[in-house]
Amino acid sequence: MNQAIRELAENVAVPFETARAMPKSVYTSDEFLKAEIEHIFKQDWFCAGRADSLANAGDYLTLTLAGQPIMVLRDHQGFLRAQSNVCRHRMSTLLEGRGQIKTITCPYHAWTYGLDGRLRGAPAMDQNAAFKRADYVLPQARCEEWLGWIMVSLNPNAPAVATQLSGVEELISDFGMEDYSETFFETHIWDTNWKVLAENFMESYHLPVCHAGTIGGLSKLEEMICPPGLPAFNYHTILKDDQLPIALAHPNNTRMQGDRRRTTFLLAIYPSLLITLTPGYFWYLSLHPKGVGQVDIRFGGGMSQDYVNDKDAMAHFTRLKTLLDEVNVEDRGCTEKVFQGLLSDLASPGHLSHLERPNFDFAHYLARCTGESLDR
Repeated sequence: MNQAIRELAENVAVPFETARAMPKSVYTSDEFLKAEIEHIFKQDWFCAGRADSLANAGDYLTLTLAGQPIMVLRDHQGFLRAQSNVCRHRMSTLLEGRGQIKTITCPYHAWTYGLDGRLRGAPAMDQNAAFKRADYVLPQARCEEWLGWIMVSLNPNAPAVATQLSGVEELISDFGMEDYSETFFETHIWDTNWKVLAENFMESYHLPVCHAGTIGGLSKLEEMICPPGLPAFNYHTILKDDQLPIALAHPNNTRMQGDRRRTTFLLAIYPSLLITLTPGYFWYLSLHPKGVGQVDIRFGGGMSQDYVNDKDAMAHFTRLKTLLDEVNVEDRGCTEKVFQGLLSDLASPGHLSHLERPNFDFAHYLARCTGESLDR
């Protein structure tokens, strides 16, 4: 067991009432990052985005998961498919970014694959007696659609997403998250450890200060509820007022009653899918480490079906997107400062607030995955 794993195991061995933030080594150790890649990102489910962003046959997106170039596309049968984004010939990557294709053509020697990953054409290969086109198929990865999310795993034995996250469905079934439509998608790289950003999302304790210029004044610490998490996720809730109408249930929404109509869930689905879900809109981050000091961010969001056809919905969402961009600037500043502080020889982790219960549960998840965690 490397030093960082040992320190994390010691960190989570205490009751939450006396818990401290995770040790610095968990964020700064290359050895710990290797353990995360091997035992978390190669084993668990990773969110590639929203299924409605790949609505038609040939729609695709790309990502790198645990060092593996992966493409996700909608095939001709209408199913989502995840497969290697590396040509079986001289091993060039095949697709970039997002787009729409009829066939997959290698940019190096024009070997061409169908959407099912089977080789369809290979120029000038007729003189190699051992070459058989049928032998060449792009390796497949696990891919499941869950409540509108595209979930990918390199682990053939990973439990089904719906089984692993059944507790999430029970919590938010009345929101109808599977029917929300994605309105925007962006990618970013920030100069911080991926866990710093994940933890920043998991607690709203920082809102009044870090977001003093935007949403901080609307954040009431006394109304935030942070229950204990479950093995595959944690969450907390906030009650919204009517200053941003799209955050509330639409007048046509008869499913939700009472405070549920103004409840925001902040869901942290391990390892790194972070969802802000309101009755009217959602936004999300899907994080992947890029070394210890940088994080790849998949950032998207959209509206519930109740708002899609509302005459004022787009105006509301435009206002929301402007706000989210401003909030991201603040979050980037705060999380990059935290990583700078983690590199200090004089720094040490302090005790957690009761509003940071999700961070404590996240630490337990990391400890379980990377090493031998002591019982709570």
